[in-house]
Amino acid sequence: MTGSGGVTTGPLPIGQFVQLVKQTVVRDPLFKHQALKGEVTQWKQYPSGHTYFSLRDQDGQMRAVIWKGRCTIDSSIKEGSEVVVLASVDLFVRRGEIQLNVERIEPVSVLGELEKTKRLLVEQLTKEGEIDRQRLPLPAIPKHIAIITGAGSAALSDMQRLIENRWPGLRRTVIGVLVQGAQATEQIVRGLAAARRLSDPVQAKQRGEPPVDLVIVGRGGGSPEDLWAFNLEPVARAIIASPVPVVSAVGHESDVLVSDLVADLRASTPSDAVERVVPVLPELHYFLDEYQERLGNASRRQINDNLQRLRTLHARLRVAPMAGLNRAKAKLFGLSSRIKVSTNQNMAAQATRLAQLNASLTAIHPQRVLERGYSMTQTEDGSVLSSIEGIEIGQKIILNFADGSADAEIKNTHENEGEQ
Repeated sequence: MTGSGGVTTGPLPIGQFVQLVKQTVVRDPLFKHQALKGEVTQWKQYPSGHTYFSLRDQDGQMRAVIWKGRCTIDSSIKEGSEVVVLASVDLFVRRGEIQLNVERIEPVSVLGELEKTKRLLVEQLTKEGEIDRQRLPLPAIPKHIAIITGAGSAALSDMQRLIENRWPGLRRTVIGVLVQGAQATEQIVRGLAAARRLSDPVQAKQRGEPPVDLVIVGRGGGSPEDLWAFNLEPVARAIIASPVPVVSAVGHESDVLVSDLVADLRASTPSDAVERVVPVLPELHYFLDEYQERLGNASRRQINDNLQRLRTLHARLRVAPMAGLNRAKAKLFGLSSRIKVSTNQNMAAQATRLAQLNASLTAIHPQRVLERGYSMTQTEDGSVLSSIEGIEIGQKIILNFADGSADAEIKNTHENEGEQ
């Protein structure tokens, strides 16, 4: 045998080697609490209370033992029976033989009926939409956890220890129940009802504590029959009715329980449940410190950027009023000049037009006609005479000249020749 550093230590005694093999086997979780199915052969029950047999199928077999008082043996089991066992692998050092230490044994027919009941329940819950319903979100940091499991059990001890290691002082309430046997179903349902009351904010305020915001229900490993309460409808309905998230934490790997299907989170063991829902306080402190530092750096950068923007705006605002005023003045001056030019041009045009109108009026004024040597004849009543028609001999008339008037009397009238 080669030791550390490559030094050969010589052959290993077989007994020591068998011991090493045994230690390797019994420590491997793969060989612990396995559910196995096969046919019973060489069934022998001894006066000592121990039972020896072999478990086989068409592909292999293994010796098995049920130590006295380890479990209840159904009277129907005999040579040739199909059974399911829960067993761990062990090695009998003196003979170098591997065997199964059986913790539970049941006829396949019994388990078949139980599985049928479970299948029908799953189908019913699926039809109702409960299997695929929206799950409740788990609190990032739970304030009060209700633990429903066997009082004084190893599973409870493991959870308590893990919680204290991860988050010392985290509030938790243990609701001790039976997790196997005839009364297990009723007690688990009662435990869930108690957790539901603890989650009521009003009652919690009266008690002076935070309400339960997370429930862990489960137990350690066991045979299918030991775990069967978690496959029954009352437990499933109580989990579904919970107003706060429920974690199903039953120690098993070979099958999925109904509680796993309806819970808000499935954990493989009670310890796994704690590790998945309870943060590690020192890690959280580190995360918060790091986040606070990043937030502070980002805030300082944002403040500096904003200050720079303010300085830029301030400088622009100091220049902007004068520039704007100068632009306004220039615009006003230009507008004033355009108005003045436009007004002058308009007034000149109006003056020209007025002169033209005055000239026209002057040209056609009767006074100007008289000034050119014409006269205007009126009757005594002021009517203008423009024709000899209607004039009578001896009629008094007035002759108007440019510089005065003269009275006259009609002596005679003469019509122009050629006019009708």
